[in-house]
Order: sequence, then C-alpha cells, then structure tokens
Amino acid sequence: MKLLIDTLGADKGYEVIVRGTLNNMLKNEIEVVFIGEEEKIKKIVENTQVDKNRIGYINTSEYIENTEEPTLAIRRKKEASIPLGLRNLNEDEFDGFLSCGSTGALLAGATLITKRLPNISRAALTVVIPTLKGASVLLDGGANMDCPPDMLRQFALMGSAYAKGVLEKNNPKVALLNVGTEEGKGDALRKETFKLLKECPINFVGNMEARDLLYGEQDVIVADGFSGNVALKATEGAAMVILNSLKDGILSSLKSKIGGLLIKDSLKNLKNTFDYKEYGAAPLLGVKKPVFKAHGSSDERAIEAGINKMVKFIDNDVISDIKKYFEEEN
Repeated sequence: MKLLIDTLGADKGYEVIVRGTLNNMLKNEIEVVFIGEEEKIKKIVENTQVDKNRIGYINTSEYIENTEEPTLAIRRKKEASIPLGLRNLNEDEFDGFLSCGSTGALLAGATLITKRLPNISRAALTVVIPTLKGASVLLDGGANMDCPPDMLRQFALMGSAYAKGVLEKNNPKVALLNVGTEEGKGDALRKETFKLLKECPINFVGNMEARDLLYGEQDVIVADGFSGNVALKATEGAAMVILNSLKDGILSSLKSKIGGLLIKDSLKNLKNTFDYKEYGAAPLLGVKKPVFKAHGSSDERAIEAGINKMVKFIDNDVISDIKKYFEEEN
C-alpha cells in the first residue's frame, strides 16, 4: 500500500506530520510519499529506523491558505501540496492521500481532480465524533450548506458504508439530525428526507436532536452542512466550557485539589473518551479514491491514528461498497 502524505498547511508544522507518519510506518508495512519541502523532511527521516526505501518525496514549498478561495486556488496554484497530491493520487500506484491543509481546497480539489463517483451529487465532509459508546460519524460537517433531500439520502448511504467498513458497526444506526425526534418534525427539507430514508436499504432509526450527539446511540448522523456544522461547534464549545470550569473548580481550593487527585484517573479516562486524536482523520466520501482530512491542529498521535483509519478504509474497500449502493439503484 502506497500513501501520499501532505506535510504543509497544518497548524503545528510539518514536523509532527512527518513524525506521526514514521511512527505509523514502524508498525505497518506501508510505503509513503511525503509532499513538502524535501530537504527539511529528510533531516527528520534520516534519524528514523524505518526502511528509507519505503519513503519517497514530492518537493514543494507551496500550499493553499485557509483564507484563499478554494476553487480558484486549486486552479491557480497547481504546484501547491493539495493539487499535487490529488493529481498523483489519480495514478494507479497510489492508494490514498491524507492532508491537514485547507478543508475547502481539499474538497474542491477532490471534486475537480479526483472526481466524484457515478450517481453522487456532491462529496461529503465526514466528521468522526467521539462519544460515550465509541465513535459516530456525521455528514455533512460543513462543506455543503444547501442540500436537497436526495443529497441527504446519498449522505446516509455513504455514511452507513463507512460505519460498517471502518467503525466496525455491523448494522449501523442512521439518524436524521432534526429539532425533535418524532416523525413529522422539522422543516420541509427534514420531512422530505425522512420519507426518503425510510425507503433506503439502511438501518434508519428516525430523527435525533443535537443534544444527543455525544451519547453515541446513533452511528451515522445525517445533516446538511449548515446544521451539521452548527451542531458540532455548539457541542465542542459546550464541552470546552464544562471541562475548563471543572478544572477551575478543582484548582480553586486545597480541599478541591485533594478531591481532584482522588478522581484523577476518572477525569483522564473521560478526556481520552472525547479526544479527537484517537480517531485522527476522516474521508471525503463520494470521490473515486481515498482522500482523508486530518484536523488542522493534529499532533503526532492524531496523524498516526488518521493513517490507521485510511489503511482500514482502503483494506475494506469502502469505496466499492459505496458504489454498490448506487449501482443497485440504477
């Protein structure tokens, strides 16, 4: 298996991406091609125990900023790391591409360069959510703001295939993000989508509310990009406020500090449960080859975990499973 790894555009710099990749290579028999400043990357690689014959390079110092208009940047900056990676991904020798760079550019590039699968309207930004019961997946996470009902139906099918192939959910529960759980709730988009999902060959369990995201009762959450992104950011913000308030409370007095020591292991376990670094990266579903987006602030552990998810995605041939869903409809 040969993977392309974009080392540019991440918040913490190329070093953590390279080291996280090398850590993964010590455990897995994969080959990688690093995209970035070759001489800088080689200074890190030369100190590793990984077989240097398993490592290649595509030299560039150019990358797409998060502030740039994605489609325009993809067309103009052809030697930037993301379009370079996606063009190479189209070659048969490569199996997957991972980037921490601009989400918009990665989605635009995957659509323009890698291309969508047949019968799929738009690629979906997939977000893996840590929950009390493992991981759930939400799509769309913010790429497609205005979605007709049939596009949400497609997201449900793709998300179900991903949950089976990577999250190891035998019969994943698929839910529609809505303002209430009862059938008939929501706006015209949600009502029409509900009808379509009831007819899909998936385990559709009905509507769910955003407050239930972290409980993990549902495996796949279907949403338009606007609603999905608002729900994710609201949940992340609430979690941060609670954790920071808990920390401040524990440090507020000697008595509470002693109590904090007594529950230290429990707090650590709680933190690990909701740590995105355990899941690392998630795919853009709906394109012809595996394209994975890692969090911009990923550290070495997140990169290592993200590559594991991509390897599993490739090994289980999730893209073929997605294609089958849509071939059966035609």
